[in-house]
Amino acid sequence: MSKQRAAGFPRRFSRRAFAQLVAAGAGAAWLGGVAARGGEERWARRARGEVRPAKLLPNDPEDLILLNSNENPFGPSPAARAALEQARSLVMRYPDYHADLLKEAIASYHGVDPAMVVVTCGSTELLKLAAQAFLGPGRRLVVAEPTFEAIAFYAGLTGAEVVKVAVTADYGHDLEAMARAAQERPGLVYLCNPNNPTGTVVSKAAGELFLGQIPPQQVVLVDEAYYHYADNGSYDTLLNAVTAERNLVVARTFSKIYGMAGLRLGYGIARRELMERMRPHQVIESWNVMACVAALASLDAPQWVERNREWNRQARTSLAEAMQERGYAVIPSQANFVCVHVGQSVRPVIAAFRERGIAVGRPFAGLPEHIRVSLGTPEEMEKFVAAFDAVMAETPHPAAGA
Repeated sequence: MSKQRAAGFPRRFSRRAFAQLVAAGAGAAWLGGVAARGGEERWARRARGEVRPAKLLPNDPEDLILLNSNENPFGPSPAARAALEQARSLVMRYPDYHADLLKEAIASYHGVDPAMVVVTCGSTELLKLAAQAFLGPGRRLVVAEPTFEAIAFYAGLTGAEVVKVAVTADYGHDLEAMARAAQERPGLVYLCNPNNPTGTVVSKAAGELFLGQIPPQQVVLVDEAYYHYADNGSYDTLLNAVTAERNLVVARTFSKIYGMAGLRLGYGIARRELMERMRPHQVIESWNVMACVAALASLDAPQWVERNREWNRQARTSLAEAMQERGYAVIPSQANFVCVHVGQSVRPVIAAFRERGIAVGRPFAGLPEHIRVSLGTPEEMEKFVAAFDAVMAETPHPAAGA
């Protein structure tokens, strides 16, 4: 192994590699269209990691690198950006018309009836709707631990019992234990797939078997926020179970692969009876016209999605290799983040990264010695690896270098 490779990130993770991915298709066309306005240089600076948010807290370093929230650092598709520019003339209008268009477009995209679709303020709103519709005193929410915490918070507000089932030794969902827990006090079962924060997946076959073990009066909510990032051959959506009339709700979001986290837009798909139980709990017009038009354009930009998928795959592989070469284990991820086992309490490690201008994920239940690192631009990831070496040199992992 060369000194250059050992000192930093594997060479395949480079700014040149991203530029090549962009130049291969839709990105090049968009750059050409905005070059006259200086957009090409702005995009090039963004790809190099030179344009970053300002510090979030008073004591944060300037230009804090955000690797903490599983955001897509490259943002929306060129088509969505163009739609956002055009939609400025619509901001005085209520979003009903465009939300209806989006609902129909989503239904067409997935081959379902529009009545089976609800558009929400991020997919998190869908989790809240499901909790309010299907939970309450005397009912039970069954979740993995660790997993995305929002559903447990909303369940607690309804007075439901929250049953947390520890993940397996390889950080996957313990489906057998979850199915057993779901036999009592029917309410809601939550399956985040790929799971946040572990990045692990439930295969389609295992998921379908799991659904068959759940009592018919239970509702299963499958959160597929990270669906597009998974490239495991055994993994696929469970949407087909919705059309088979299962008590299943599938959540999707425009925050991740589509790069629209700040616009807050998601959606859910379920059979009509379940939708009729959820819709009364929704805030009227909880979406906005800018998000709706950007989402409509995003659904028509499959090439941009594929380039983001490929870039993410390369970045994820390279980060995992960089950590493993240094003697640190990672949880195999199918999402846009990687969990690294640092061999010690994560709180001081997280604080040490922040002092160096990098925000990584918060501590998670069940992962007391893992940091979750979102995938950023090539420049950001190179800086993360350099900071990792410095932080761990101060508090070395006992297994490192063994």
